[in-house]
Amino acid sequence: MNDPLGDMLTRIRNAQMRRKGKVSTPGSRLRAHVLEVLQSEGYIRGYSSTDYGNGRTEFEIELKYYEGEPVIRQIERVSKPGRRVYTAVDNMPRVANGLGITIVSTPKGVMADHSAREQNVGGEVLCRVF
Repeated sequence: MNDPLGDMLTRIRNAQMRRKGKVSTPGSRLRAHVLEVLQSEGYIRGYSSTDYGNGRTEFEIELKYYEGEPVIRQIERVSKPGRRVYTAVDNMPRVANGLGITIVSTPKGVMADHSAREQNVGGEVLCRVF
């Protein structure tokens, strides 16, 4: 697999189209940090980690719905393995005029765009959520 984060986002999108309550994905530290941001921003109910030994883990993501509609309307990968996208704090993109978030990987960790602006750091734009 070339793009593990893109794979996780696609699994979330596909599960929401089928109105699933939970979806599982292989575990990694980057995925855990992105899931932490999604949970703190209220886009998913939560996630749990299952360790199978041998360094293999799996995340079970609980998806969130409001009145039958998924809370995440749109989730897409911005920086891809073939084309990395970096941004300075001044040029940080706004999603839907501030209604959505951009998840950014900074030297201070993975965070939402508003947190990156508060801490005055830029970095790699991982994905956009609305």
